[in-house]
Amino acid sequence: MVFKKMLSAFGVGGPSVDTVLTNPNTRPGLTLDGHVNLVGGDAPASIEQITVGLVTRVEIEGGDSEYAGIMEFHRMAVSGRLELAPKQQLAIPFQLPVPWETPVTDVYGQRLHGMTMGLRTELAVARAVDKTDLDHVAVHPLPIHERILDAFQALGFRFKHADLERGHIRGVQQTLPFYQEIEFFAAPQYARTVTEVELSFVTSQRGVEVILECDKRGGFLSAGHDAVGRYAVPHADADRTDWVQVVDGWLRETTSRYGNLRAHGFGTPHGHGHGRGHGMGGVVAGTALGVAGGLVAGELIGDAFEGDFGDFGGDFE
Repeated sequence: MVFKKMLSAFGVGGPSVDTVLTNPNTRPGLTLDGHVNLVGGDAPASIEQITVGLVTRVEIEGGDSEYAGIMEFHRMAVSGRLELAPKQQLAIPFQLPVPWETPVTDVYGQRLHGMTMGLRTELAVARAVDKTDLDHVAVHPLPIHERILDAFQALGFRFKHADLERGHIRGVQQTLPFYQEIEFFAAPQYARTVTEVELSFVTSQRGVEVILECDKRGGFLSAGHDAVGRYAVPHADADRTDWVQVVDGWLRETTSRYGNLRAHGFGTPHGHGHGRGHGMGGVVAGTALGVAGGLVAGELIGDAFEGDFGDFGGDFE
């Protein structure tokens, strides 16, 4: 009996949890619906709380290095205290709102290389270790995102990589503790001045802030540098705009404006790429852009879920 109690304390013979999503596909601003299915163990169990939360991989810069951490950035309680009898089966429905700023993981039915997302279910059992379950989630773009991404493709940009950077873009109202960077190789018509472009969406119920960071080529007597542009677009414009023309205008304006700003003392050329330490730089239309460190929401889970995320098909390699 003592041995059985000890095993129960380590989760052996205790209750099990399995979350089933009605549909693992969603979009920012929508919901994830599902059921948390509980099965009682060998003995009665006092459940303290059941929560579900969205978790993802975030790149974190520290000093001169960069490493990846698993972060829970949005959570909701599904149930409070309840008693679960031995072998009892219980299904608890839930509807989790997906934050507007949730990053996109899938485009054109394909997972963006570098992105991963999961729904983590936590079952807190009195006098026992927490039980957890992890389910894949696919976040698809909103119409405004799709039109802008379509324009990049139509202009000849080739997708390179996507990731999440911990921090905030200065001057942008941001609720999540990270922002997404979708990286493209420059299209041929821009290749003489730009090597790569990083695209970030910061979405709200009203629309989306589009941030472009263009990695400008260096000349024979000048070093390369980044030019940054920021543009606000309402959702209502998604289907009534020539997005190829608009995005082309954004890119040309962003890359041409840098020299004028620098002549007036704005902006400082800096290195580009992972581990550069200070993220976006420069000034656009009188608004400074950059990354302010600090975690205001969400928690780093660290290594606790590395094993669970191994099921995401090598996204953590």
